[in-house]
Amino acid sequence: MGLFSEFKEFIAKGNVIDLAVGVIIGASFGRIVTSLVDQVVMPPIGLLLGSVDFSNLKWVLKPDDPATPVVETVAIQYGAFINTIIQFLIVAFVVFLLVKAVNRMRREQAAAEPTATEALLAEIRDELKARPKV
Repeated sequence: MGLFSEFKEFIAKGNVIDLAVGVIIGASFGRIVTSLVDQVVMPPIGLLLGSVDFSNLKWVLKPDDPATPVVETVAIQYGAFINTIIQFLIVAFVVFLLVKAVNRMRREQAAAEPTATEALLAEIRDELKARPKV
């Protein structure tokens, strides 16, 4: 099998396409969560904490020297880190809710459909009931 035909077969498999769709949707969902955190969640939290903008919170280790044209500020931007943690918690919670919903649907489906063993036992029971009594 040639390299191109093997690659074509690999790409045509459903798992690869499903993965690509998941990555694309995940990236878009990440932008939605970033917007939600930065523009909806953080402003009220900042207001409650005295009009603090978390994205601008930082510890300056080396201040910028105005005499040089290059920005030389060295800072630990813990506010951006706080935003990232909140984004992660939102994403984790949404994924948890999705997994919980899928698991509930699977349990309901599993309860509704008999397993192969249960179906076989039901057939045997029905056959035994159908036999004439001796």
